[in-house]
Amino acid sequence: MQLELSKKEFRRLLDMVYIGNWILNSTRGEDRFQDYDKVESLLFEKARQEGMGILAETYQGETIPSRPFVEGGIHEAIMEYENNVFFDILAEDLARRDMNDAPIDESNYAELTHRIEAYINEFEENGTDNILVDIDIAP
Repeated sequence: MQLELSKKEFRRLLDMVYIGNWILNSTRGEDRFQDYDKVESLLFEKARQEGMGILAETYQGETIPSRPFVEGGIHEAIMEYENNVFFDILAEDLARRDMNDAPIDESNYAELTHRIEAYINEFEENGTDNILVDIDIAP
């Protein structure tokens, strides 16, 4: 298979591969999807061969994204995505809870979306500052 990319397009592909592999494998510990690690390694080795050696390094015989690549802002993009997903899921979970986890259909969908939007607005303004949990701690 051959794929023609400009250096800029290839650089974007490296970002997407890294982000995808991070999402798939970052929480898996030793139970990683090795086939995704291998694809990432192949592409970062290709980057080295194409004069983009600063983006790749060798660790335990494998080509991996370099420290400058990893520390160059890619994790800020990942964190922004994770933050948005967190608040979206939290808003929907809280909205559904407020509606007593009723099945959603056309009769209550507008209410659900209204509640989700209200929570999203709250989170955009205050983050989690106004979330309180009552905890009974037994002596």
